Formats: sequence, C-alpha cells, structure tokens
Amino acid sequence: MIRLPLAALTTVLLLAACGRTEPVADLPDQEQLAAAANEAAAKAIGNQQSEATPPVRTYNSSIHGFSATFPEGWVMDKGASTEDGVVYEDPGAGADVRIFWQANAQDQTLQQIVEALNDGAEGVDGDFIGASEYRGTANDGEGNNVAIRVLKKSDGSIVTATFVYPEMLSEQYRTIAKQVLDSLRLVDAQPAEAALPPAAANATQ
Repeated sequence: MIRLPLAALTTVLLLAACGRTEPVADLPDQEQLAAAANEAAAKAIGNQQSEATPPVRTYNSSIHGFSATFPEGWVMDKGASTEDGVVYEDPGAGADVRIFWQANAQDQTLQQIVEALNDGAEGVDGDFIGASEYRGTANDGEGNNVAIRVLKKSDGSIVTATFVYPEMLSEQYRTIAKQVLDSLRLVDAQPAEAALPPAAANATQ
C-alpha cells in the first residue's frame, strides 16, 4: 500500500474539491484531516492486533504446579479431566490437548519415560532439551498427528502434554499445537490443603 505524506494527502483532497459545487470553506481544515487519519490508522492497527492475537483461556493446576493456555472456543472435557490434569477439545474438529502430571514413583529418567511413550506411537521424532525437557512429534496410527512435550520437575515428577489433531488438518493445527505446548509452564505447587478456601471463624469440626 502506498502511503502519502499528510501534506500531499491534503493537497490531493483540495484539488479534488475544486470540481465540487460546495464552498471550499465547508471542507475540514488540516487539523481535522490529520485527526481523522490518525483515528483511522489506530483503528486499523487495533483490528490487526486483535486478529493476530486471538483470545486465550488459562488453566492452572496449583496442586501439581503447572499452567497452560488454550485458544478461545476450546472446551474442557470434564469427563476426562481429573485433579492430575486436564483435557481440552476443539469442538467438531477432532483435535484435543491433554496435559497430565504423574508422580514418577519409580524415579525413571526422562529418557525412560519418553521411550515408554514412543511404544504407543509411530514415526516418533524429537529431541531432548537439557535433562528436563523433551519435544517431539509422532503419529498415533489412526490418521492423527501428535505433538509432544514432556517436562521433568525438580521433585522428579513428570508433566506430559500431547496435542492430537487430524493429519489432513496439519497446516491449520501445526502452529496452534506449538503455541499451546509452548504455553505450558511449571509453577510452584501448593499442598492440597493450601488450595482449599479458609474455613469460617465459626465453623465446627
């Protein structure tokens, strides 16, 4: 798009007005034109930003110490979600993301845990990022791609996130999957008792 300087734009408007029957005095002055141009530009920029950054919703597990964000319009599968994790779905599109915590009682290494995940998938490809993170992709053998992120917490427990979407919709979902998995953060966990609201002063045991 060609952008004219404000002075040039004003000149063009005045020349165009010469062929009109209204008096020149009825035309807006330069300050009014500048204000209108600035308002239109600000509105256009605002619209572009709102389209580029869709609203999101945040899930936070204070008990197990992780959080993530999901695109607006996705809904929680309450039947599949538990206190250990959450499942969100894109209604009607066959895509979902599952983020769950596990205790890792056997104190397995991150490599051992990833190997166990790989046993149930095909075409697994990924990389370890340091000693506490793994990022990869796979295929579930049923026509779905799977994006995977695994984080090992300082206490040895594991948070696993899997984003599953139809292979035929890879172009639409690849970027969304990356954004959701990138949003996964480890935060300080709170004991279950601390997560409950305080009892009233006159409450009975």
